[in-house]
Amino acid sequence: MIQYFEWNLPADGNLWKKLKNDARHLHEIGVTSVWIPPACKATGPNDPGYGIYDLYDLGEFDQKGAVRTKYGTKKELIAAIEELHKYQISVYLDAVMNHKAGADYTEKFKVREVDPNNRSKPISDVYEIEGWTGFNFPGRNNTYSDFKWHWYHFSGTDFNNANGKKAIYQIMGDGKSWSDGVDSENGNYDYLMFADIDFDHPQVVEEVIKWGAWVSKELNLNGMRLDAIKHINDQFIERFLSGVREVMEQEFYAVGEYWKQDINSLNAYLKDVKYKVDLFDVPLHYNMYQASKQGRSYDMSKLFDGTLVSQHADLAVTFVDNHDSQWGSSLQSQVEDWFKPLAYGLILLMEQGYPCVFYGDYYGVGGKESMHRGVIDTLLQARTNYAFGEQRDYFDHPNTVGLVRTGDEFHPNSGVALLLSNGEDGDKVMNVGETHKGEVWHEITGSMTDVVTIDDQGNGTFKVHGGKVAVWVKKTD
Repeated sequence: MIQYFEWNLPADGNLWKKLKNDARHLHEIGVTSVWIPPACKATGPNDPGYGIYDLYDLGEFDQKGAVRTKYGTKKELIAAIEELHKYQISVYLDAVMNHKAGADYTEKFKVREVDPNNRSKPISDVYEIEGWTGFNFPGRNNTYSDFKWHWYHFSGTDFNNANGKKAIYQIMGDGKSWSDGVDSENGNYDYLMFADIDFDHPQVVEEVIKWGAWVSKELNLNGMRLDAIKHINDQFIERFLSGVREVMEQEFYAVGEYWKQDINSLNAYLKDVKYKVDLFDVPLHYNMYQASKQGRSYDMSKLFDGTLVSQHADLAVTFVDNHDSQWGSSLQSQVEDWFKPLAYGLILLMEQGYPCVFYGDYYGVGGKESMHRGVIDTLLQARTNYAFGEQRDYFDHPNTVGLVRTGDEFHPNSGVALLLSNGEDGDKVMNVGETHKGEVWHEITGSMTDVVTIDDQGNGTFKVHGGKVAVWVKKTD
């Protein structure tokens, strides 16, 4: 998978056109799915899409200052998806369902303020505020849906227009409360930002499931990336996916962003949603982040400790960085540049997990070319041509670790040996299988000029330079 955006893309409406033109190249480097940014109309044409305004406006109606979104028009998006499908590339939409922003008018309703660090604790009496909770989408004029949003469709907001005060306001009313089935951080993490959607409200549940089915059909999607799911009622997520999958004829994929390092929380969530959604392996990301910050003092043999991919390999989307972790984001935890080739070597060549390449790491950030594109291309080529067969792990040293894939009969010359070092130059005897005996292997990232001859038992002594990745494969004419 490739995440085809980063925070600093120009707001010129050209991303969908660029993606269409890039489809063949993505296919050639081995990409089989693209995670696209939020395609729905947000607060304005400069909004990356997370300040969501109208779920039914995909860049088709003159609302919030433009017809297009930051990334282009609906017509251009559909053209990009059709081109990707020509190359058998699946498309996953970033679905932002936790909140709404940019309301059309204010409404008056009762609230109480809560402690930001413990949302279960009221810090005021109940009183009336004027909040931005009225959405009637005049530019769309009931096309696709005539649903109108009001204060009672939300559980909280953060701004009182009557006096300009910012706080976390819990909306009060019959049957209204913070949702169960959300993360327990801050007492109850239902509220995240803007006008927080109340997924305990039956009208909301019906409308958003209806939207999910509509947008999946309208764009011919293959799946979704579900934003901010630790803030959304987990039972709604299960119902939402069941509803969408019921109307889609092909298998419909879903991966959720549950941004938490604690593996127990991720395991509990997966159980609660009956394992119907994959999750990003946030613990692995943080292990890589810590490894990159600590250098040789980090024990590389523990790189997979407490990770999703080590416990639920079939449900883990492995990644190095993304828009949430890149510099300048609210969850900033960007892996240091020296470690990125090692990290990508790991997620792209190991058998477990569904690896995701970040646009910023491949194409660059803020218009500046990435220093990692060359090595990622090499690693993608290695994944496509060599990373097959049984995996054997060699995470038996604090500074030099590795793995091998023994290859299989269906991919000529397949088999690969991966070594990572966060310390000095290192070497390791690794077994690639007796079927490779007598073969001469060489290193393909350009960091080593030596060759390795595989002995009769399938062993080779593979080398890696300090602080580098080494990828060894069979040398062919």
